[in-house]
Amino acid sequence: MIEHVWRQACIAADIEDEVIIAADDDRILEVARAFGAQIVETCVGHESGMDRIAEVVRLRSWPDDEIIVNLQGDEPLMPPPLIRLAGEALLRQPEAALATASCKIHSNEDLANPNIVKVVTDHSGMALYFSRSPIPYNRAGGVDVTCFNYQRHIGLYAYRAGTLCTLAALPVTQAEYCEQLEQLRALDAGMKIYVEEIAEAPPHGVDTPADLAAVRQTIEGAT
Repeated sequence: MIEHVWRQACIAADIEDEVIIAADDDRILEVARAFGAQIVETCVGHESGMDRIAEVVRLRSWPDDEIIVNLQGDEPLMPPPLIRLAGEALLRQPEAALATASCKIHSNEDLANPNIVKVVTDHSGMALYFSRSPIPYNRAGGVDVTCFNYQRHIGLYAYRAGTLCTLAALPVTQAEYCEQLEQLRALDAGMKIYVEEIAEAPPHGVDTPADLAAVRQTIEGAT
């Protein structure tokens, strides 16, 4: 799975881009080394991918304006054009510290699902808030996907290197702890997060053994 994620990232990258696998687990690093990936061994105990990548930024001494796209290792079906879009969106938005993506929610079931993170933006596409709850709240009553252009957050981020170092030095905020959403730390610090709306969600990542079986079937069917 890690190799497939890496190959997707390599397809998305330009020739001058670096594709790095950062991990603290020797098993992951050994596998990555075997298929030829560039690796960085990080400290044990990072609470989020954001903190892990901030360590890589410090180790590599990247300039503050360097753009880094964080692709999680459990997203083997993330489309390369979407990976690239995240970085390009941040490049187009100099006032933003981060960029991410969203897509329309079409069902009440997804709107009510706390595992599907929701986001609300302002008129310029900057995030106002992220939540596991339906936002905005439908005061007329009940979960109703037809009463608002509800947006599902897609967990793919582009950061500026300086942003990562700043965020990693900040304490976990109450909202971040309550929602278990690391991007709320950036909003709490007054940073702008640009959200690019796309037509449809990428395929689901791997959270369970059943997800892994489904992904394997998809990949094998495509080869």
